[in-house]
Amino acid sequence: MINIRKFEKRDIPFKVKWINDPAINKYLHYDLPLTEEKTEKWYETLEERHDRIDYTIFYQNKPVGIIGFLNIDKRNRKAEYYICIGESAYLGKGVALQATDLLIREANKTLGLEKIYLFTEIGNVRAQEFFRKVGFEKEGLLKKDLIYNGRYIDRFIYALDVKLYIKNSNGVNINEN
Repeated sequence: MINIRKFEKRDIPFKVKWINDPAINKYLHYDLPLTEEKTEKWYETLEERHDRIDYTIFYQNKPVGIIGFLNIDKRNRKAEYYICIGESAYLGKGVALQATDLLIREANKTLGLEKIYLFTEIGNVRAQEFFRKVGFEKEGLLKKDLIYNGRYIDRFIYALDVKLYIKNSNGVNINEN
């Protein structure tokens, strides 16, 4: 069973472990290594912020990743989506798909979002396949969008029409094999 709950202080060690894992962070743009101290300072700012919401993903009550929205823009009813499955044993099992569905439905109810967008490096083909499977559509290419570790990063921008997603989806099924 998959569920998501708001990120809590006790989740910090998991986030630090996942983000510092080279198999996980290849396409993430964190100032590495991530430390528990730095993450605790970040966590302390969350309650005051209204521009983001962070959740921990659970698979059979075990924390396996993080998911959420950044740059929440209530006026324009849009936000930037992110996800990170931190436990590689749970990749390809439908966890990300189910967690994303839960997040989109929650955002539609509580935030009234109509558009969800994301950025992905052009080389991150596995993520792009996942985003298309969810229903995100590629809207464009942003050349030299970031400078990370001294190199330029080209990124695609994808977007999802939330109302269309809700209309065309009865929820997703998870393959628990």
